[in-house]
Amino acid sequence: MSVHTAAILWQNEPHESEENTYSRNHCVMLNGGQEVRVSASVEFKGDPNCADPEQLLVSAVSSCHMLFFLAIAELQGYQVESYKDDPKGYLERNDKKSMGMTRIELSPNITFGGEKIPGQEAISRIHATAHSKCFIVNSITAKVTVN
Repeated sequence: MSVHTAAILWQNEPHESEENTYSRNHCVMLNGGQEVRVSASVEFKGDPNCADPEQLLVSAVSSCHMLFFLAIAELQGYQVESYKDDPKGYLERNDKKSMGMTRIELSPNITFGGEKIPGQEAISRIHATAHSKCFIVNSITAKVTVN
């Protein structure tokens, strides 16, 4: 078991473009001193220059999947040179008739090096194992697919 923490700081300020409401901007502080500027998504009066919680969820799923993929590939003797993903999350009405992240699509592009290069079947198996092991995927209800 492990415990993971973050700190959130929001201060009441006027909204940048709508005078009758508040700013959604806030700061998320992470270990190591990282500060991430976060706001609501633009569709919900957020700042387009900030990350939004939905993006952070989608990137967390992608990052977790990638880290498991890299670990499994290394254990199987494959050398990954680069891993790029352009994940997409879909905020839609869910079964409870409320809005939720219903599905997340990962689209990894992986480059291998070294002498042992996996075939498509081996890559698919690594993805399947990474998907089943990913802590974040195992924590959410959204359907996660790997294209």
